[in-house]
Amino acid sequence: MSDTSPLVQELLNQQCIDIPKGSKPIIIPTIESNLSHLDGWDAPLNYASISKTFQFKNYHQTIAFVNAVTWLANKEDHHPKICFDYNSCEITLTTHNAKGLTMNDMILAAKINALLD
Repeated sequence: MSDTSPLVQELLNQQCIDIPKGSKPIIIPTIESNLSHLDGWDAPLNYASISKTFQFKNYHQTIAFVNAVTWLANKEDHHPKICFDYNSCEITLTTHNAKGLTMNDMILAAKINALLD
């Protein structure tokens, strides 16, 4: 089960916003602070993205999750990279206009985790 900390609750109550091209990504301490509350999400050494792999029992459950994530991504207007197989799905989040991570990525990660709570 995901963390229901005040930080996660705050992320769940926010909406993704338009990020203008050339915006600055959030700083590493902010990323690390958020990731410490976002169960299962990890950043590579360059902190340019975050990703998480979700495991399922079968293809039907995997596709249902992928469909839920795409619906959520469309609603938030923030679209992740989604790679899936028979019983797993890897989600990668980044903000192209900032060439790195923004709060939109943290918001969507929290909302994706909440899909399975």
